[in-house]
Amino acid sequence: MRKSFKALLLGLAALLLAVTAAGCGGNSGQQQGDQGGGAAKPKYVVATEASFAPFEFRDEKSGKFTGFDIELMEALAAEQGFEVEFKDMGFDGIIAAVTTGNVDMAISAISIDDDRRQQVNFSLPYYQSGLCVAVRADNDTIKGFADLSGKRIAAQIGTTGAKYAKNNIEGARVTEYNTVNDAFMELINGGVDAFVNDYPVSAYFIQQGNNREKVKIVGDLANSELYGIAIPKGNTELLEKVNEGLRKLKENGKFDEIYQRWFGEVPPDFLPGEPPQ
Repeated sequence: MRKSFKALLLGLAALLLAVTAAGCGGNSGQQQGDQGGGAAKPKYVVATEASFAPFEFRDEKSGKFTGFDIELMEALAAEQGFEVEFKDMGFDGIIAAVTTGNVDMAISAISIDDDRRQQVNFSLPYYQSGLCVAVRADNDTIKGFADLSGKRIAAQIGTTGAKYAKNNIEGARVTEYNTVNDAFMELINGGVDAFVNDYPVSAYFIQQGNNREKVKIVGDLANSELYGIAIPKGNTELLEKVNEGLRKLKENGKFDEIYQRWFGEVPPDFLPGEPPQ
């Protein structure tokens, strides 16, 4: 009996040691990183609006985020030693999410303009775009922006396309839609006469399936726009980290590689950065 009691005590001691060891290993990944000589990687929540192909959208098979912006942010994270968690939300709420601290930053084909600069800081520009007009394939009367006066125009809510249509097209009746697909469907169904949107996004949509039989792009671009990563004002550390990462990706060729994979051409020499004056 005494021997059995002693054995029981030894067994309990062994069990206690095992439980203690398991408890210490609960965050083994982070602790191993610390013991290995490096601090745990910071994680940033990044807002995006995942219906804006080819910049950000969900893969139909896997459901995972993909697109030029997504790959660029993931490459930035790998280069600068941080992790990212993408948060999908409506485009019209993205800047507010950055300013209120609901997210750490945002990448979503965000055009840099004066109004947004007052609310957030922007990284170095990483893409040059412009606004275009899309119409039904059988429309021969609208040939560009000059023909949009008094017309029914679709735009995505909260975008520079919506702002431009309201402020620059005389008599325009602008209806804003939540997503690019919603706006294009309204155009295809005849609910609007034209869709004002970023050229690369409209061009990408037309290339999918038989869409070129339904819609087309007409005329010249209205302007030149630059996309940037939105970062809260005052967070200079994160801004510098992102800009440094963009420069490194340009130097090591990764930026050009990602750009060519999504757009089939080399980026302008000045990207990422400001265009020459």
